[in-house]
Amino acid sequence: MKTLEEVRKEFESDRYATENGAVVESFGEKTAVCALTLTSRHRNAMGNVMGAVYFTLADFAFAVATNNEKMSTVSLTSEISFFGQPKDDRLTAEAVCVKDGRSTCYYRVDVKDGTGRMCAAVSVTGYHLG
Repeated sequence: MKTLEEVRKEFESDRYATENGAVVESFGEKTAVCALTLTSRHRNAMGNVMGAVYFTLADFAFAVATNNEKMSTVSLTSEISFFGQPKDDRLTAEAVCVKDGRSTCYYRVDVKDGTGRMCAAVSVTGYHLG
């Protein structure tokens, strides 16, 4: 199994997520936790966190969870539900495999603030390329 530093280095090339502040906190077999510290650039004109921030962090966690051993899975569909704004400046996304089949997989990604409050949930169906 790879080390956390090896996985972080590998996913540095996921530049959209990492350049927007996403970092790999932990990973395991078919799981990952990624985090992001919110700044003014993550907010919309109303001062709220942009929906794309939640989605980017969740998508990054899905990518790490499905590809930390071997780059071979892509997203087919994703659906996000928003529950509320964070109460602090930290978001974490935890991706967990619900079902892993021969050619497809299904993950749930919970996005929470630093207090543990659910802010969004993402359902992802992935496709195994090989």
